[in-house]
Amino acid sequence: MTVDSVDVEAQIGRPPRVGSEVVARCHLGKPVVIKVPPLLDDGTPFPTTYWLTCPLARIRIGRLEAAGGVRRLEAKAENDSEFGAALEEAHQRYVSERDEMIPAEYEGPTPSGGVGGSPLGKHRVKCLHAHYADTAAGNDNPVGQLVADWIEPLDCVITCVEDGIRNPEWSARP
Repeated sequence: MTVDSVDVEAQIGRPPRVGSEVVARCHLGKPVVIKVPPLLDDGTPFPTTYWLTCPLARIRIGRLEAAGGVRRLEAKAENDSEFGAALEEAHQRYVSERDEMIPAEYEGPTPSGGVGGSPLGKHRVKCLHAHYADTAAGNDNPVGQLVADWIEPLDCVITCVEDGIRNPEWSARP
């Protein structure tokens, strides 16, 4: 197991279901986002390419979702044609990138949906965590960018994990 994999396990509270690559880190060097293959080790299709591991980001985004953030951003996509078109472009890019990772010879079931498995069309959002992870991984995603504007900076003063365990000194409060 690598340092990254034990840190990710400590951050998410369980072992990852497949080997993944860290694609974004915080200012303290800890994983923020991992890139997950579209097929898990057992062949199960997995629609979420970019998975958010950062506990601070997950907490802050959870608050946005609890306050109706998904519904609000779906309404924004419906009512703002430019935002809606950019969201659909993000979904299509996500699908293309994920599908390119599936081996050409593979004939089993494959993941479906856009960002985080969101149903395609009708400006669906589904999960702010997945949209933010997509943006934090360096991709153009209007939902993820708005979420980033609302939750960043990820300004921890000590690391959330240390030597593969949750740091008991870490807190979501500064």
